[in-house]
Amino acid sequence: MNNDLTTEFVTIIEKDAWMLSILEAVKSLSLPDCWIGAGFVRNKIWDYKHNRTRTSLNDIDVIYFDENNASRESDLLLEEKLSAMIPSVNWSVKNQVRMSIRNGHLPYKNCCEAISYWPETATAIAVQLSSDNQIKIIAPYGLNDLFNLVVKPTPNFDLTTYRTRVTNKGWKNTWEKLFIEE
Repeated sequence: MNNDLTTEFVTIIEKDAWMLSILEAVKSLSLPDCWIGAGFVRNKIWDYKHNRTRTSLNDIDVIYFDENNASRESDLLLEEKLSAMIPSVNWSVKNQVRMSIRNGHLPYKNCCEAISYWPETATAIAVQLSSDNQIKIIAPYGLNDLFNLVVKPTPNFDLTTYRTRVTNKGWKNTWEKLFIEE
């Protein structure tokens, strides 16, 4: 991964008190291999690159990897805990062990492998606040596309679904500098 982009990425997040509070809340759950990804990360960098304030999020995607408890009920309880801590957020918590089954994939080994199946390279990025309060990143396709405002499918994602998703999201209406690969 590009060290300059990693440093810039971490600096951008460290300067955002709201993001740090979200990361701290998730960290407090002490979940194994736990990360926040998708729009939480993507939108922040796209907003930054467009000199915008925060674009609203539909939800905050929290992922973790726990082979000992893959029930949907566990995820719902975790969403309730997070909602009690920060009620203004729509939380979406998903154990990636269960997601491989739902998506018809071979079992994932960890969250990094799981997000490699997410739709776009700029979306397949997640962050966590480590036990020593450092921001950590997983980005199976790196940070270049995110910072260069390139939207393209990951190699593991269905192209028809990708095209429909890009159309439905209407990202170009919000972030006009994006380059969307067809």
